[in-house]
Amino acid sequence: MEQQEFDHKEPVGGIFFDFRGFIFKILHNWKLVLLCVGAAMMIAYFINVRKQNVYKLSALMAVESDQNPFFTANTSISFNWGGTSAKVGKLITSLKTRSHNELVVDSLQYYMDYLTQGKYRLVDIYKEAPFEFKIDLTKPQLLGRPIEIHFIDANTFEVRTEFEGSGGQGQRYLDKSKIAVQLPVGPFSKTFKLDSPIELPFLNGIITRRPGKQILPGKSFYLRFSNFDGVVNGYKTGMIVNPVSTSANSILELSLAGTNKNKIVDYLNATAAILARTELERKNLYATNTIRFIDSTLNSVNTDLKDVTNQMNQFRKENKLFNVSNEMTELSSKLRTLDLQKEEEQRKITYLTSLENYLRTKTDYTNIAAPTSVGITESNILSSVSKITQMAIERQNLEYTTREGSPLFEDLDRRIDAEKNVLLETISSTKNTINYNLNSINNSLAQMEAELRNLPEDEQEYLKIQRQLDISQEVYNTYMAKRGEAAIVKAANVSDIIMIDEAKDIGGGLIGPNKSLNYMMGLMMGLFVPLLVIFIIFLLDNTIHGSDEVERISNVPIIGLIGKYPYKNNLVVYEKSRSAVSESFRAIRSSLEFIFKNKVKDDIGRTLMITSSVSGEGKTFCSINMATVYALSGKKTILLGLDLRKPKIFDDFGITNEVGVVNYLIGDNTLEEVVHKSHIDNLHIVPSGPVPPNPSELLMGKKIKDLIETLRTQYDMVVLDTPPLGLVTDALQLAPLVDATLFMIRLDYTKKGMISLINQKYKSKEIKDVNFILNFYKHKTNHNYGYGYGYGYGYGYGYGVYGYSYHQDSRRKGLLNRIKYFYKRYLS
Repeated sequence: MEQQEFDHKEPVGGIFFDFRGFIFKILHNWKLVLLCVGAAMMIAYFINVRKQNVYKLSALMAVESDQNPFFTANTSISFNWGGTSAKVGKLITSLKTRSHNELVVDSLQYYMDYLTQGKYRLVDIYKEAPFEFKIDLTKPQLLGRPIEIHFIDANTFEVRTEFEGSGGQGQRYLDKSKIAVQLPVGPFSKTFKLDSPIELPFLNGIITRRPGKQILPGKSFYLRFSNFDGVVNGYKTGMIVNPVSTSANSILELSLAGTNKNKIVDYLNATAAILARTELERKNLYATNTIRFIDSTLNSVNTDLKDVTNQMNQFRKENKLFNVSNEMTELSSKLRTLDLQKEEEQRKITYLTSLENYLRTKTDYTNIAAPTSVGITESNILSSVSKITQMAIERQNLEYTTREGSPLFEDLDRRIDAEKNVLLETISSTKNTINYNLNSINNSLAQMEAELRNLPEDEQEYLKIQRQLDISQEVYNTYMAKRGEAAIVKAANVSDIIMIDEAKDIGGGLIGPNKSLNYMMGLMMGLFVPLLVIFIIFLLDNTIHGSDEVERISNVPIIGLIGKYPYKNNLVVYEKSRSAVSESFRAIRSSLEFIFKNKVKDDIGRTLMITSSVSGEGKTFCSINMATVYALSGKKTILLGLDLRKPKIFDDFGITNEVGVVNYLIGDNTLEEVVHKSHIDNLHIVPSGPVPPNPSELLMGKKIKDLIETLRTQYDMVVLDTPPLGLVTDALQLAPLVDATLFMIRLDYTKKGMISLINQKYKSKEIKDVNFILNFYKHKTNHNYGYGYGYGYGYGYGYGVYGYSYHQDSRRKGLLNRIKYFYKRYLS
């Protein structure tokens, strides 16, 4: 057989990925993949059943314009900020502020959880608990540790817990301060009655029965307190606020997710209610400041009125003066009018002076009283005060969400300062006008007072007291009227936050856990992990698994396939002549005849060398059975054991290894003395003999060549069992002496690098007429699916082609196989 070129062959270790082989590797390991998928799905199932359900609920509220329904812009006290465009954004921001969520959490006491033991975890039962814990806000509660409340009967319970250390952290929820608490080390238990105070280092308050709930003896519940700031931050980040649509941006949807639907409902409704309340307070701020200003002024006016009234009563009592003349009455009326005008102008001057000082010395302009409360109707002043108050409130709201130094503050402060400067100029000019009016009134009063000097002294005194009484009464009435007007405005104000659709648990709302996604992830991981492992193993695997790999990396022909045959010794062909393995060796024998026919004369014997890359690939097994198959065919055959380092062939034939080839080569024995006749007709054996110190040198000598030439003349077939080619060079020294060489490749065992070695020797013509035999071949292996029948009777083909009629079944008859055989034979 001519040697073929190797140039078109891919070198071992080159860039090549056997995708088909990888697919069949996966199919071959389908049990592993199925096991991993099953395990992953079980993990997904346990994750699903252990995770708490997560719900999401929502509420709708509308933002109306800032307009009092009972007053117009011409009313003396009104507060019309106007529009909702900017207000929606402010309210969305307010709902996400820490200060707002602190109010909600504090009002609902969501820093305290009522828990019960579920199947896998403690479950928050909220208002389903049959008791209510009224916290002592002035004393600390232990943070983060569940405290068991075990009911002994309907009125008695035990507080139980266990502490590993003596120190812990508590929080006093009145001022939210955290303090260290001393804990009793070890198990703790103490009995209390309902409605009786609990005063412990870690728990302080009173447990009462929740209305409509029944307490069952023997039931246990748990109280757990959380850090107030942490709870607030959780709700602050968890709240989602968005306009319903671009066409209805004044309608906001509030949504929140959690594990307890009742808590979500209460939080959403409470946050809307508190927002409405705070917005109403903001809206009433102007009226509230005005009422506060009027009340403070009324105190002094009321005191003056009482003093003047008492003085008038005392004067009348002492002077017996109850009737006055018409002249004095007319004069008194004129004086009263002038006095009231003077008092009104002085009130305006006092207010404007106070407002001017306030604007120059203060930075918070949210506490300005309405100018109309003292009778100032100057439109510029009313407009400027309204704008400054509005911008001050806007800046105050901005402080919750924007850090100081932001351009938003700079722009707002610039606008406030500009409006304040305009107002100060307006105040200055208004004060000049009022002072001019005061001078005119004072001149008129001076003329009238000059006329009073003509009256008797008692009448003069009477008129003086009467003037004071009239002024005080008029001022009192004016302020009372203004206060009533402001109170009406405040009472008439309604919140601009209207709840359209309150949050309510009507079923549904479940958003997690996403069980389908978990199962899908489990399925993906169950497939991905084993596939990744198989891929890595496949990528790093350097062993030969099938004939296609051999054909891809070498031009050395494959002459035969031998299947794995579980048997007690190596004499398969002799003792199991009808087995598939026996047919494989016969097929190899037939293929070798084509090689020998062109190389060897008919009058001399043939020589066949069998070698491998390393030990364990079936070289000795093949040598024995090839020799046997030739002997059984009637050819006089001799099996020569030339593996001098690890002799093996003698055991199967019941001979010893005391005398063999080594003894012949060193001259201790003759050829006739080392040849043993086996129990198989036509087969003689020459064992290796004792292990020599120089096996390579013995096989290099001329005597081994003479031995083989001699055996050619005496036997039809000479089979050489040689050492592995990949370990020692003995086989290379014998290669020129033989007619054909069989190189054993054991699938799933022989390394690809060993094929490159034989390729190199074959290409350099160090070894000729070499053919591969694939040992441990399986017809259904993942790398040989669809392999052709050109190599004769392989192991795998024995069942598929010839069936049980021609080949002995080499499979072990397990219980399952016997059941299948019985069913096919007798029942089908």
